[in-house]
Amino acid sequence: MINGHLARRNPTPGTVDHVVWDTVLAGFGLQVRASGNNSWIVQYRQRGKLKKVTLGRCVDIDASDARTKARTMLAAAALDGLPKRVKAKPVPLFKDYADEFYANCFEQWKPATQRSNRGAIERQIIPNFGDIPVNEIRKVDIIRWRDSLSAKQGVFNRCIPVLSGMLQYAARLGYCRVGSNVSRGTPRYKRELIERYLTPMEYRRVAAALTAAEEANPIEVAILRLLVFTGARLSEITELKWSEVQPPRLQLWDSKSNAKYIYLNRQAEALLASVTRTRESDLVFPNRSGSAGVNPSAIWNKVRRKALVPDVRLHDLRHSYASAGIMDAVPLATIGKLFGHALHETTARYAHVADGAVCDAAQRVSGSIAGHLGLGR
Repeated sequence: MINGHLARRNPTPGTVDHVVWDTVLAGFGLQVRASGNNSWIVQYRQRGKLKKVTLGRCVDIDASDARTKARTMLAAAALDGLPKRVKAKPVPLFKDYADEFYANCFEQWKPATQRSNRGAIERQIIPNFGDIPVNEIRKVDIIRWRDSLSAKQGVFNRCIPVLSGMLQYAARLGYCRVGSNVSRGTPRYKRELIERYLTPMEYRRVAAALTAAEEANPIEVAILRLLVFTGARLSEITELKWSEVQPPRLQLWDSKSNAKYIYLNRQAEALLASVTRTRESDLVFPNRSGSAGVNPSAIWNKVRRKALVPDVRLHDLRHSYASAGIMDAVPLATIGKLFGHALHETTARYAHVADGAVCDAAQRVSGSIAGHLGLGR
């Protein structure tokens, strides 16, 4: 076995370089040079190629240290090519992961969805889970959060899909195990759908209230009338661009249900034709700066109080449009196309209105027959 004593003896170099190999650790040796500048070496075969590595000069490194270093390198070479334990990826706190989620995922959402989801993340999700590592969020944490929002059930129902999407993306990044989404299966609060439909008398009162408010608020009233005439969503009208106005329809490219058409009746076409177009903005109803659409909510609050329908929300104008169509015997499938519903189930919520119209018709027909039979109506 070669050792420090052998190195200190300074073997006679001779005329050519040669190696004195250790008799115990195969591959470890002393490189003897003609110049007398001897050094420790290790030699091994890695992936079919012979490699020789100098560990250091004999005057700089002790034999035992050189042997230890050689043994480590020989072991690494022997294990090369075998499966290695994957180094665990550092898992960030949820609040730090949120920045990565913003950067990678937000661009795929529409601007309105970005605003809504960012609000959910910053006002609810981060305050509740921000200081927990992403892979340590447990089902019990989700349930406790749900219970804390029992008085704000709609908030929880809107936020839980956002949290679920974030945890799903975290699994794709390797922060947690695929299929370990602890938010999956968390029951949402069951909320009664509030559906309010304007009656013919209420429509007349709303029309009168809009006329009274028109002189002071012409833009807001125009928006409200378009909502009544088209059954469109509020954002589809407030964010409407002139490039999307293509009578007899509106061709929207950024609707909630993706690209869609809104068909215009004569009243809606006449209203749009009366709107003055500004050079500063492509929006049909821009605010003063031209950067966004006008929000008619404040004027609607005044209009609905004056019309004695304080419980009617702006979205109820959309429900009322569908109800009016069904009462005029427009098929549910056609209502779905008018509204741009991607799923028939969405339109099916108005089925009870259609059932009522059919029952009324049946009552009229049976009453007429009863009269002919002399049985009274």
